[in-house]
Amino acid sequence: MRDTRQSRLLLVLLVLVAFALITVDIKGGDDSPLGGARRATAAALGPVENAAASAVDPVAGYIRAIRDAGTHQQRLDQITRENTELRQKLASSDAAAGRSKQLDDMLRTAGAGGYTVKAAQVIAIGAAQGFSWTITIDAGSDDGLTRDMTVVDGQGLVGRITTVAPTTATVLLASDPGFTAGVRLEGSGEIGFAAGQGASPMKVELLNGRAQVKAGDRLVSFGSQSGRPFVPGVPVGTVKEVQATPGQLTKTILVEPYVQFTRLDLVGVVVVPPRTDPRDAVLPPAPTASAGADGNPQAPIAAVPPTTGGN
Repeated sequence: MRDTRQSRLLLVLLVLVAFALITVDIKGGDDSPLGGARRATAAALGPVENAAASAVDPVAGYIRAIRDAGTHQQRLDQITRENTELRQKLASSDAAAGRSKQLDDMLRTAGAGGYTVKAAQVIAIGAAQGFSWTITIDAGSDDGLTRDMTVVDGQGLVGRITTVAPTTATVLLASDPGFTAGVRLEGSGEIGFAAGQGASPMKVELLNGRAQVKAGDRLVSFGSQSGRPFVPGVPVGTVKEVQATPGQLTKTILVEPYVQFTRLDLVGVVVVPPRTDPRDAVLPPAPTASAGADGNPQAPIAAVPPTTGGN
């Protein structure tokens, strides 16, 4: 149609008619005279609209899924990061609390025995120089450590230093089969030699075959000249079993160590031995009937404030 004055008038007329019909239809509501025509049109075009919607909806949904996928993944990544950070904070808090308790226990041991200790952390465990039960600590000659110094923790005797480097040192554990130390029974003072047996209890040979000893009795280190390699009075363990050795000059007993060698973390190297032998002072109060059936003490540390601490 050409753009003429008549065509423009016709277009205006059609628009006016359309507005008039819409007005009549709205005012009429359900009784509108155009309701029949509207329903007929809906009936005719409804199937076409449904078919078009069925074809378009999956595409639209796929487009929305693609659009929202980035948002969902970002949220999932954020939650994962938050959970990881929370676990790390909790682990760090637990580790710090545990290490603080270990340090407190170790300083109480040092105070009760009159030992001056250098605190160190276990940084490795495993074979070294032919020994099968050793640990490596993060302190060495730069910290004043030398060979044949006694190593303790908050529970008792850990071992002795065998090799020293500027910043690290190797410790032979008391559980090593090649380890030997002089020990003494609490109270009676009977002397013997303790040897490591790996994961099994330590084996102790008492020099007196007639020594009176029973399960639950406790032992401490006998000590060496000038405190090397062992200072006196360090808790070693409790008697677990007395083996029958009739006619022998010595008596064999099995001793459960106080120290848990597979869970070592913080240890102390005795850099200055005590002025006098503490004897049994580092042991806790004697166990009572409430202590376990095996006679083991509830806590192998004397509750005494430290008189000397680590450097």
